[in-house]
Amino acid sequence: MVVYRDSFPPESADLFLAYTGMETDLIFNKGVELQGFASYPLMETAEGRELLKGYLKDLIALGSETDTGVILESPTWVANRDRGAVIGYSPNELKRLNQDAIAMMAALRAESDHAPTVISANIGPREDAYAPEAQMSPEEAEHYHTEQLSVLAETDVDVISGYTLAYPSEAIGIVRAARRFGLPVVIAFTVETDGRLPTGASLQEAISQVDDATDSYVAYFMINCAHPEHFSSVLENAPWMQRIKGIIANASRCSHAELDEAEELDDGNPTELGRQLSDIRRRFPHIQVLGGCCGTDMRHMKEIATAARGN
Repeated sequence: MVVYRDSFPPESADLFLAYTGMETDLIFNKGVELQGFASYPLMETAEGRELLKGYLKDLIALGSETDTGVILESPTWVANRDRGAVIGYSPNELKRLNQDAIAMMAALRAESDHAPTVISANIGPREDAYAPEAQMSPEEAEHYHTEQLSVLAETDVDVISGYTLAYPSEAIGIVRAARRFGLPVVIAFTVETDGRLPTGASLQEAISQVDDATDSYVAYFMINCAHPEHFSSVLENAPWMQRIKGIIANASRCSHAELDEAEELDDGNPTELGRQLSDIRRRFPHIQVLGGCCGTDMRHMKEIATAARGN
């Protein structure tokens, strides 16, 4: 049963935790091989499903411990046609795994008494988020992402979350596709060490382009897969900043190129990361969603929650 699709984001919490650092934790800390950086193939085995459930259960437990809402992100970030084909998955197999992932999350939510617990269908870009070879038009992006969104619309998902997007026109296409199915949508742009998107646009430019092209349909925007020091200097008290309500940060200060070449995980400093995100939220109290991306684990998430709560 969908709980929050018609009332997203829920007003019953002033702060939500979201976690998207699972893949780097699985690869570097648990020794799990993820072809194409895809975690959804873990749905194929009982052992893999238990690994995925572990992250979701840990986040729910942390939310309960810190009296914080949680947004559960599905393991479907690269479960789209082109990126699935590279590792041998057909469209029919992708449909099954997208829907199975949401069903698994819904079952976990039903078993928990923590509220609010939001189910987010996490979708990613068609190409490499950090170095896309070509930029789709909004029309092309809408057509491409409609396939995955049509599958997710049949599930108990509460919100579509487009993560690590590198240029506005792909975001516009995702938003239009989500709107077609009556689904709330969140857009998370990634930025380089200069605080600009990998394709050069500023956050202000990207947000304005998406809002202008979609009648401001996006529930809110986020920044993800970057360290706070990469973007904190470009955040300002301006109308466009009011549209950013989430920060899902990397543990490492390394650039995306450096992270791609890394043979060891840079997990940064969990306490420092928690403090940095808390400082940003103090500057911009309207920010409601905080969390960890590459290099983070539950140590970081606990520090983020604790610092944000002022404990």
